[in-house]
Amino acid sequence: MSTVTKAPVHAVPRKHPVRWKDIPSKVLIALILVIAAVIILLPVLWMFLSAFKPAGKIIAYPPTFWPTEFTLANFERLAKRIKVVFYFRNSVIYALLTTVPSVFLCAMAGYSFARFEFKGRNMLFILVLATMMIPFQVIMIPLFLVVKNLGIYDTYSGLILPKLAVAMSIFMMRSAFASLPKELEEAGRIDGISEFGLFFRIFLPLVKPTMITMFILGVNAAWNDLMWPLLVTGSTKMRTLANGLALFIGSDTTEYGPAFAGAFISIAPMLVLYIFGQKYFIEGTMAGSVKG
Repeated sequence: MSTVTKAPVHAVPRKHPVRWKDIPSKVLIALILVIAAVIILLPVLWMFLSAFKPAGKIIAYPPTFWPTEFTLANFERLAKRIKVVFYFRNSVIYALLTTVPSVFLCAMAGYSFARFEFKGRNMLFILVLATMMIPFQVIMIPLFLVVKNLGIYDTYSGLILPKLAVAMSIFMMRSAFASLPKELEEAGRIDGISEFGLFFRIFLPLVKPTMITMFILGVNAAWNDLMWPLLVTGSTKMRTLANGLALFIGSDTTEYGPAFAGAFISIAPMLVLYIFGQKYFIEGTMAGSVKG
């Protein structure tokens, strides 16, 4: 007796009819977004192009948006005025050595608040969040005194150690870990996986977008940090790029070309970092918003 196998019937997706009454509102929203994007990006593009203009063309009237000729003279003049390569290296060291350990430490703290049950957990978490309400200007002098008394003033340790714990990152990691199902933890414990194994092998890979978001935000904050490196460093060899450019641009300079070149060097790495990490950045900022 032969059997006839029926071919599976695939459902044909239904096309949603075009709602003509919604088109004007969508066009208006798109137009507003385009105008907002132009307003935001135009000054940045002007700065990038001005970095490659000859000095006379930057302040010429009428102004020209697109350079008639490209030159690297502004970058050469900037390198002669300040140790831009040296400052750039210090900024990279400061940003990476601050952010990478901070991501893992804050991930551990967020995991503890989300997955462990212990007395006073909620109160301790509220105290951590309360630190976000304290302006940095209030605690910078006590932090400076701690760094000075520990003997790590004007060192990388003095720059990095006070920046390792970030309340906002702990909050983000707690939200990400709390959104993961309890069954993952139970299955891991049944298989005999240790607590560190659960954290590193099961939970940490699942919150990768949040960790990348923390990395991007941390690198950006350290890269643009002006006050703290200026406070805990006293020698030229420890200055970051933000410090060097602030001292150069703030010294009553009228050299707009090197100033634009310095701004280009400062902004370009963060722009590239966000372009390559924007997918994970968007996912990370939404992590924990929907539980389950």
